[in-house]
Amino acid sequence: MAVDPRAINPWASQETLISLLHLDPAPIDNASVYDKELPPLPEEASQSSDPSLKSSPPGSTSSLGLSGSGRGPIYYLLRVQRYSSYTFSLFAGLHVANTSIFPLIYQSVPYSEPFLLMARELYQTPVTESLLVGLPVVAHITSGIAIRLLRRRQNLKRYGGATPGVWPVHHSDPSLNRKPTIRIWPPVTYISISGYAFVGLLASHVVMNRVLPLVIDGDSSNIGLQFVSHGFARQPIPPWIAYTLLLSVGVGHMVWGWAKWLDLAPPANWKKITVDRQMRKRRRRAWWSVQGVAVGLAALWAAGGLGVVAMAGPAEGWLATVYDNIYSAVGH
Repeated sequence: MAVDPRAINPWASQETLISLLHLDPAPIDNASVYDKELPPLPEEASQSSDPSLKSSPPGSTSSLGLSGSGRGPIYYLLRVQRYSSYTFSLFAGLHVANTSIFPLIYQSVPYSEPFLLMARELYQTPVTESLLVGLPVVAHITSGIAIRLLRRRQNLKRYGGATPGVWPVHHSDPSLNRKPTIRIWPPVTYISISGYAFVGLLASHVVMNRVLPLVIDGDSSNIGLQFVSHGFARQPIPPWIAYTLLLSVGVGHMVWGWAKWLDLAPPANWKKITVDRQMRKRRRRAWWSVQGVAVGLAALWAAGGLGVVAMAGPAEGWLATVYDNIYSAVGH
């Protein structure tokens, strides 16, 4: 007599249903996925298919997007976030050349100072400083926060309640004593964490090198590489901590951000989601490659900035008095 395999475990289909339905919905960490809006919900699709429920003609601006092209706010915010990083990277390239590469080549702060003064004619005018530094930083931060809020809104709209089928199955089995976990907020990646940390470090750097000289001395034209070396000579420990964090966090965020824009970085949680051995090997190689570039660039910046500028010693004469007044204002 043949035995029906399904009779061995009559609850097999239900167990499969539970295992599938208990997967926590989480956003995919891939910027290209968000270039287009997510497919509409069933009620949205039915509303758009009914001509009597359409509130705007084709091609007009709607509340879900900025135009009738089907591209919503996230599409445009991603481009603001991306292109603002390009602009700031131009300033960062000039800055690393002036504060690290030239001091590393000449092995002297006085010989390297003129290059910094010449570069200031490009990025410290009232117009260029706003376009290359201020506006890109503000646009990058605000667009990133806005994207997270909009993604949370989309997740809340789609996953705010239990998935259909989970609730009755959950209550039909007493052994399941917890409700399915729903992740509403998008995951916070290491790039995001380093970005938020970099904002605080960059703000303190701007206050120390631009704001305080204007407030105390009325001018910041005297602030250069000697100002940094003078601070290291006064009390070396706080500057070493501050600049080490600024270089490592800043370079790491920019290198990994560029790798993400160029689609060279592996997904944030690639170790958990990668099953295929070859794919795992490629992603591990990509991770080490990007990390190697970040470490190499940070080491290059530190070699000139910390290895030469920080060791140049204090300033002399009236310039030392100006620097002492500025550092004394922050208790340094």
